[in-house]
Amino acid sequence: MAYTTIDDPSAYFQTTLYTGNGGTQSITNTGNSDLQPNWIWTKVRSEAGSHRLVDTVRGLAKPMFSNGADADADETNYSAFDSDGFSLVNESLNENTRTYVAWQWKAGTSFSNDASSTSVGSIDSTGSVNTDAGFSIISYAGTGSAATVAHGLGVAPAWILLKDRDSASHDWFNYHQSLGNGKYMRTNSADAEATASTIWNNTSPTTSVFSIGTNENMSTSGNNFIAYCFAEKKGYSKFGSYVGNGSTDGTFIYTGFKPAFTIIKRATDATEAWILQDNKRSPRNPSDVFLVPSNNEAEATTTNAHIDYLSNGFKLRHNDTRGNTTGKTYIYMAFAENPFVTSTGIPATAR
Repeated sequence: MAYTTIDDPSAYFQTTLYTGNGGTQSITNTGNSDLQPNWIWTKVRSEAGSHRLVDTVRGLAKPMFSNGADADADETNYSAFDSDGFSLVNESLNENTRTYVAWQWKAGTSFSNDASSTSVGSIDSTGSVNTDAGFSIISYAGTGSAATVAHGLGVAPAWILLKDRDSASHDWFNYHQSLGNGKYMRTNSADAEATASTIWNNTSPTTSVFSIGTNENMSTSGNNFIAYCFAEKKGYSKFGSYVGNGSTDGTFIYTGFKPAFTIIKRATDATEAWILQDNKRSPRNPSDVFLVPSNNEAEATTTNAHIDYLSNGFKLRHNDTRGNTTGKTYIYMAFAENPFVTSTGIPATAR
């Protein structure tokens, strides 16, 4: 059996850097494969500004913000999801001379589940799915009750990011397989993990559905919700945890690929920021340029975020509390630049 089925991760995920021109422009991806994105997460780098998330399920003019609890906004930033990128107009993501980063994922196949007809899930869901890459964008309407929601992946999600689209007071909630179904974290908060049976209903996702509890952040009656669901794919994506060692010769985390993108968050017993890094803003080791999904701060560079991206994982090169405190548990999500070994036996090289 081949090591991976995804020889070119750029077919499903790409990071693109660009500079605003104050007018209109089309941003073209530069990966080995064309990628028409279905989810774009964009952040101004050169100054403070919110993280803006749009997708093809909610539409171009409906951004949400990972650093806030805002409902769907009404903005005109994007004019199109293009065949290999996206187009912008003169708004908050294209200000003249400002620098930006856009992380993009491909789903692409329309998804719809009538729960009463299929007997999959207890409420209906719609969206976009890519089973090859293990990614789906799922929309559902809350009922006020616990429920199960079809996700379309065919394998159990390892990470779910979920938000009430209609509420400006409901947070972003994270399910992570390393935390388990009784715990959650919030993307728009630096808080440590918390425990509540009413979030994921103390039930792990299955190959067909994920579970939501009665908490209003998950199932307010009549409100619309969006969930970004990720399953692990060997050589392409990994969602795990590690324990820090408190050394600048830090913990090594095996992913099975050379990372293109990582998010790390301290899970236990302390308030610490989410740390987002990628191979485009830091093309050489150590990676030391980071952004924080839970706040709107400009891009920063520090030795307290040093990470080496290696051919088969990443290694901490700092002892900062945000990523490498002795004995403390951290969760991460990572996507690949190259698999460790392609399906034809070609190995990745470290940078």
